[in-house]
Amino acid sequence: MAEIAGFKRMMVDCGDLRLSVQVAGQGQPLICLHGYPQNGMCWAKVAPQLAQAFQVIIPDLRGYGQSDAPADDAGHHAYSKRQMARDIAGLMAALSIPQAMVLGHDRGARVAYRLALDHPALVSRLGIIEIAPTADYWAAWGAEMAMAAYHWTFLAQPAPLPERMINADPVAYVDWTLASWTLSKSLEVFPAEALESYRAQARDPARVHAMCADYRAGAFTDRRHDEEDRNAGRRITAPLHFLYGHHGFPARTGDPAQIWRNWATEVTSAVCESGHFVMEENPAAVLSAFLPFFQNGRG
Repeated sequence: MAEIAGFKRMMVDCGDLRLSVQVAGQGQPLICLHGYPQNGMCWAKVAPQLAQAFQVIIPDLRGYGQSDAPADDAGHHAYSKRQMARDIAGLMAALSIPQAMVLGHDRGARVAYRLALDHPALVSRLGIIEIAPTADYWAAWGAEMAMAAYHWTFLAQPAPLPERMINADPVAYVDWTLASWTLSKSLEVFPAEALESYRAQARDPARVHAMCADYRAGAFTDRRHDEEDRNAGRRITAPLHFLYGHHGFPARTGDPAQIWRNWATEVTSAVCESGHFVMEENPAAVLSAFLPFFQNGRG
């Protein structure tokens, strides 16, 4: 079971299920949430430095890594970001953490902003890497976006079609996905132990099903939750810092920083030279963006 250098892994009962969690450091809690098709190992290049300043808590989201992977349900609630946010709230309760700073990338960033919307008292500061909100992302859909982010519609197809196609050659699929979203179009930016952990979860049919369920929720349940919140005028009250890559997905939406200003009361942003996997492609940019932001939130 892979671990980030200096971190200890444990299983934590979060109420509905158990999450596999890596922890290191002392001080104010900082929860880091990963995206697809990765797991908590995606933070390996930045987590040791973050742990010098904070207590860093890195869970594998439900269905990913070593965490429990329940089956999807007909309404696609099991892997909704609302449910995943409840998992993180349960994790915080289990660890006796009343409030935390939260940093999320990709799917984990969607969990992070849902946590800030649904459980505002739990989130003191919010870091978002490389996404636009789900409802806005769907609204920006066009030919170029559809070609770049084809997985949003592919993985959301009814079971078991995408599962069967991925399970036919799971390592080739995950390697293609990872490499194609980097600026260099290669796997060289991924540490060997992390890359093997991504391949290992892709070999597990239960986790392939979970990842498809994640995107089914995104196409239906998560999008509806966002639209309901937007129509009701709900906003993120925690200070939000947004980092994205010049060559990643949010850059294709026009002005992604402005999109976040429509969702949160206090937004700052930065852009860096990177593809989608910013923590692994440009870890220095992640540290320079978020260490000061989270340090300013101390106390």
